[in-house]
Amino acid sequence: MDTLARFRLKADARRYFFGYLWWILEPLLYVAVFYIVFERLLGSRQPDFLVFLAVGKLTFIWFSKSVTQAAGSLTLNKGVIGQVNLPKHLFPLAVLHEGLYRQMAVFLFLLAFIAFAGFTPHASWWYLLPIAVVQYLLIIGCGLIAALLVCAKRDFQLLISLGMVFLLFMSGIFWDIRSIEDPLLANWLITLNPLAVLIDSYRQVLMMHQAPEMNRLTIILIEAAVLIGLALLSYRRLHYWVAKRALVS
Repeated sequence: MDTLARFRLKADARRYFFGYLWWILEPLLYVAVFYIVFERLLGSRQPDFLVFLAVGKLTFIWFSKSVTQAAGSLTLNKGVIGQVNLPKHLFPLAVLHEGLYRQMAVFLFLLAFIAFAGFTPHASWWYLLPIAVVQYLLIIGCGLIAALLVCAKRDFQLLISLGMVFLLFMSGIFWDIRSIEDPLLANWLITLNPLAVLIDSYRQVLMMHQAPEMNRLTIILIEAAVLIGLALLSYRRLHYWVAKRALVS
């Protein structure tokens, strides 16, 4: 899995002039576009909006891009699946592992950017490790299931992309979930959208120098573990069905 991810990274870098720099340039361009729209054109009143936006968008891209790419991993590798009898979950896992390498570089840049913006490193930054682990496990669970869904029906690829657009505006990337005045609405949003909790946790650690709410992270960890368990069980029981569906899709 790790070897396949590294090969994909090298091949992808060779296709572009800036190579590995695109790992950071691409998400930065997204941040720049949304900053111009929400800060310069719409006049956001969020303090330190550029840092606020960068933390939310750079962590959201990790989830959205990894899950979207993993969703098509089985159908895109149908040639290999038809020739080699490998565990089918290795293909989406390789894509997700590739995304992890990219995000490590993005996180390093994000920390440097935040420090340069005046948010000095703090002992609370160690909480980034458990937050990132929980997010990666959530990505694995969602990515594995997304790949199965697309393998069953290609239409799910479009639905997943549409779902990511929905999550983009519902996860608190451009606004603070703590600013919601209705406690019932805020509670439902946090319960139904774990990404909102993760993004808020990153901001609490990086911008407020506060510990995240560990009880909420624990709930997301349990949800991710359940998703991974169900996904791996499905891959095991549907081993030959997945190979057949990937070949005919």
